[in-house]
Amino acid sequence: MSVKHAISRGLELGRSVFQLGLLKSGGRLAAKLRADRFRAGPSVRTAQPQAFLPSRYRYYRTSLKGLAAQLQSAGFRRFAGGSPRNRAVFLAFGLGVGLIEQQLEDDRKSASTCQEIQAVFRKKKFQSPFKPFTSGYKLEDYILGNQIGKGSNAAVYEAAAQFAPPKQSARKCSLVQIKEGEVEAEAPRSLTCCSLRNFPFAIKMMWNFGAGSSSDAILKSMSQELVPAGPHALKQEKEEITLDGHFGVLPKRVSAHPNVIRVYRAFTADVPLLPGAQEEYPDVLPPRLNPTGLGNNRTLFLVMKNYPCTLRQYLEMSTPSRRQGTLMVLQLLEGIDHLCREGVAHRDLKSDNVLLEFDSDGCPRLVISDFGCCLAQSDSSLQLPFNSIWVSKGGNASLMAPEVATAVPGCGVVLDYSKADAWAVGAISYEIFGQQNPFYRAVGLESRNYQEKQLPPLPSSVPADVQFVIRLLLRRNPNKRPTARVAANMLHLSLWGRKALANQDSVGMRKLADWLLCQSAVVLLKGCQGPSGNKVEAELQRSFLANLELEDLRTAVGFLLYGREQSQACVLSV
Repeated sequence: MSVKHAISRGLELGRSVFQLGLLKSGGRLAAKLRADRFRAGPSVRTAQPQAFLPSRYRYYRTSLKGLAAQLQSAGFRRFAGGSPRNRAVFLAFGLGVGLIEQQLEDDRKSASTCQEIQAVFRKKKFQSPFKPFTSGYKLEDYILGNQIGKGSNAAVYEAAAQFAPPKQSARKCSLVQIKEGEVEAEAPRSLTCCSLRNFPFAIKMMWNFGAGSSSDAILKSMSQELVPAGPHALKQEKEEITLDGHFGVLPKRVSAHPNVIRVYRAFTADVPLLPGAQEEYPDVLPPRLNPTGLGNNRTLFLVMKNYPCTLRQYLEMSTPSRRQGTLMVLQLLEGIDHLCREGVAHRDLKSDNVLLEFDSDGCPRLVISDFGCCLAQSDSSLQLPFNSIWVSKGGNASLMAPEVATAVPGCGVVLDYSKADAWAVGAISYEIFGQQNPFYRAVGLESRNYQEKQLPPLPSSVPADVQFVIRLLLRRNPNKRPTARVAANMLHLSLWGRKALANQDSVGMRKLADWLLCQSAVVLLKGCQGPSGNKVEAELQRSFLANLELEDLRTAVGFLLYGREQSQACVLSV
């Protein structure tokens, strides 16, 4: 038997064995290899399609022609000639090559399926809840109602356009004050407050201490607030001013997403004397309104949708069900993944900066807001040189990822924010499931020095897969922490792909590809309604299908199977 014939027989036998499913344990081994490899290696976003395989197989996987050429060389022919033992070696080697070739072909088909599904759902853009309008570039275009929020750098008022004035009864709604790290409510605002109908907008008035009263200077100084702004938020002439490149690295705009706030209008105007201003924020008023005030005459105003409450306020009054809690964590991950893909790190993620409303089915919809501390880059690397103590690490030191909190400035030091917001989602997840945030004073852990074994246990009612995802998100080492996309994929598979993952020994990409095709058909047929009539679930599934990437999906599967094996091993040991 020639070498060429032996390899050919091995390839045929390898394909047959693979197709008959005689190597079912390979699925479990591959899953463990993928999880182990991810824990030790760099971000999966940079991983090559063959990276989950042991290194000794990668050459043969990517260069079968080169392998055949080497085997046909004179040296290999002399080595294999005549000896039955050597022929057996080459036959077995051909079997292995056949298995790898078949896996490569399956990967190509699965990757093609993911790309086709992704192309279909990326064409379906997220629609704004408001109809496009052409005016609204002046403060006089709006009627302002009560103050609904106040932070360390802005006050927020409910508002309505002049052509839709609010009813007098709506002006009696109570107000909520949001102060640094705390929520103080004189009279808690109702989640179904009537003012939402009469005041559909919210206007955020920024504090202006040092930017002067020039519109150009204000827009440059507060340009981070414009990251979630829509394409027509600024007048055309102002677009040119904010993109002239004079203010460092100016942030770019992120496209619309159901879990990221949208700024519909942004303009500068004179600071007005609004009801309660003298009592609530006298120091930030300009001298013409308060002789002892430190503010400038003009500032930036942002027009957004009016939401009933923040995530923190909601969790103080309600406890979501286990499924709703999972959907809420998933929404945060989808929002963070969208920002990361577009080169933005929020850097101040906390339950106070997440707004909440309800869909028609009563499911909470979360929206990430307040981009004043964000990092936005054109290259999407999310890395910031840290050569001086004057470089800002971001806001909210309590929820600052370990790799950022422990960084020491120096020559060549870089702050990597690619997984920092995902870590913050892991910490906020404790609040969503009814626990105290482990990194606030009540629990006392600090991100700069905590040990993972110190993390308090989540309630037993939280699904095991969700607990595993949260533990992964809170890993200290960012190289061992999944990206927001991988973590989101794990929750998607746990919620809707259980049948595809039911048999751990036979999970393969072909089976998952079949499930993805069925899921795509269901989502397309249901339209804006999810499987149970839930709009939030429909939005989540569309986000998942619009961002399908084979390697992220494969890594998510590997992590899930590994986590379930570890969970089963713990149960058996007990």
